[in-house]
Amino acid sequence: MSVQKADVVIVGGGLMGSATAFFLRRRGQSVILLERDQIGQYASGVNFGNVRRQGRFLGQLALANRSWALWKRLPELIDDDLEFIPSGHMRVCYCDDEIAELEAYAAAPEAAQLDLKIYRGAELRQRFGFLGPDVKGGSYAPHDGHANPRLAAPAFARAAKRLGAQIEERTEVAEVQKVGADFHITTTDGRQFQAAQLLITAGAWGQKLSAQFGEPVPLDTHGPQMAVTEPVPYALPTVIGVYTKIPEEVIYFRQIPRGNIVIGGGYRSKPDMLNRRAYVEPRSILNQVNQMRRLLPGVGNLSIIRVWSGIEGYLPDSLPIMGPSGTVDGLFYAFGFCGHGFQLGPGVGDVMAELLSTGSTSTPIESFSITRFAEPAEQRSHAS
Repeated sequence: MSVQKADVVIVGGGLMGSATAFFLRRRGQSVILLERDQIGQYASGVNFGNVRRQGRFLGQLALANRSWALWKRLPELIDDDLEFIPSGHMRVCYCDDEIAELEAYAAAPEAAQLDLKIYRGAELRQRFGFLGPDVKGGSYAPHDGHANPRLAAPAFARAAKRLGAQIEERTEVAEVQKVGADFHITTTDGRQFQAAQLLITAGAWGQKLSAQFGEPVPLDTHGPQMAVTEPVPYALPTVIGVYTKIPEEVIYFRQIPRGNIVIGGGYRSKPDMLNRRAYVEPRSILNQVNQMRRLLPGVGNLSIIRVWSGIEGYLPDSLPIMGPSGTVDGLFYAFGFCGHGFQLGPGVGDVMAELLSTGSTSTPIESFSITRFAEPAEQRSHAS
């Protein structure tokens, strides 16, 4: 059987991998993307759909801003509609002292492009009169919005394929080796692939591959909890999310133009990684209904018509792993986006394509390096 070769092989067909394949082809690089199941099946296709910049780690805003510039160019960029609506995003809180935290974030130089406005008191009630009486204030981001996550990764993969990328679904990697200057990848069906550069965008499974190259990371997996209501007249264009340190109070919702209200947040489930199954926690859905009544009293009697979950990878510092390997030349990572990668997807693809093609990127990503989890050399020697 002949070996299939490309400049870059990407392992993992979520939004990060699919977007990188697209931008690599725009830069003239040959690329093969290998996806064990279907494109966008896990975290990328089942998340809430928030296209928000506010509330991110300030050091991540340069990447988020780069991604936002690409979101604004859809569908012209990929010739596909992801149902992106720059509807505004409101981050509300139940405690007066949290308003000061929202104000400090809005005042940070890194947040200047977000044009954030803080609401409280009478001004809050005038602008967002539908919010419950417990809401004390909030931060409004006029340029943020939402999109349909089910459409995103497949659309980027189709666009990459039209440009000449090789997209292989139902293709599970059995073994990866670095032989000389190249990576040799063998799949469970016996096919072989080869490239000088390898990008791992395998989401919640990324650490299994990084560990094989001597770079284990403390990645944990969770299943986000999502629900959607019956359709009602469209009246809530702004995405609303709660800023709180109490986990069960974390909730967010968005109404789509056809009328349904999509709800996320609260408790998370523990997925079955071996069988690649995620589960809905009944207590989480009940909590979402209760929290929605507090946040938006007018929806108390709406029926939930569907619930779902997915599989996401989380790291202790809530930051992703993104950039080159610390130990292996030609190896790169983009995984572990801790439940907030959807907005970043196009930007991550653009940055990784730039990095793979040129060896550097104009967007700062050093904070996301996998080397932050490397054991000191003396610890490794004691353990061996």
